[in-house]
Amino acid sequence: MRPDTAAHRWVCPACGATVPLGSGKEVGRSTPKEREVSVVETKSVTLPTTNEVCPKCGNDTAYWVLRQTRGADEPETRIFECTASAGTSGGSTNDPA
Repeated sequence: MRPDTAAHRWVCPACGATVPLGSGKEVGRSTPKEREVSVVETKSVTLPTTNEVCPKCGNDTAYWVLRQTRGADEPETRIFECTASAGTSGGSTNDPA
């Protein structure tokens, strides 16, 4: 509720209900509004792809990213994610591919 000092009352901005202003402490309770949530069924991926065989399903195309998983003096780690089964694998960038 919000005070309407000109009319000496509290006014609810949502429903317009009014309560006289009192000299005591006012306590109120509000209920949060429910929101509709959209569910996206498709996976939108903008990662680069490469020819890498998936050990899980045998698919030969995978998304790849490079991550610095170790110290700065160590090489980056390649992480592959299968485009078909979403299986992941990885290895050092110094490993022969």
